[in-house]
Amino acid sequence: MKEPVDPRPQPTGQGQSDLDWGTIVEEHSDRVYRLALRLTGNRHDAEDLTQEVFVRVFRSLHTYTPGTFEGWLHRITTNLFLDQARRKQRIRFDALSDERAARLASASPAPDLAYADQMLDDDVAAALAALPPDFRAAVVLCDIEGLSYEEIAEILGAKLGTVRSRIHRGRALLRSALAHRAPAAGRTRYAGPAPLAVGGGVAT
Repeated sequence: MKEPVDPRPQPTGQGQSDLDWGTIVEEHSDRVYRLALRLTGNRHDAEDLTQEVFVRVFRSLHTYTPGTFEGWLHRITTNLFLDQARRKQRIRFDALSDERAARLASASPAPDLAYADQMLDDDVAAALAALPPDFRAAVVLCDIEGLSYEEIAEILGAKLGTVRSRIHRGRALLRSALAHRAPAAGRTRYAGPAPLAVGGGVAT
């Protein structure tokens, strides 16, 4: 993983010390990167998103009020991801591309990051990446990050009912996309990935 770009050459007047900034990056960069990887679906975009997060954190430290710092980071990371996804107006996933394979072969991530990559195997990562960004963010925050519905609602700035609906619908789409991995009577061969329909129903 690339180290987050240090935004200090563009001073913003917050007056944060080098020690404070270095401690923030050291203690939280891996956590932010793991969340960014799960949201974006590929290492390159995750690295870019992580850098953007820490630029935003540095510039916004003066607005932070005492509370859960990790929750603040979750909110910044998730909202930046959603902003990017909406600008692109499409979901881009390259986890199975030759480019990603080359990056993985040349990268030497920390053991915990390598483990996170392994846990998100290609099928699961592809299914997550095919979800609409709002659904994906809610599912990742709930089922991977382990946050409560209330915490997710605060991060996304959404009503609790909206969060529940996004998680429910996102999980349903994931189950459909990953149905080929579920045991079935008489199944002895790999059935191939099930098509994922974003607008409801399964594509034919």
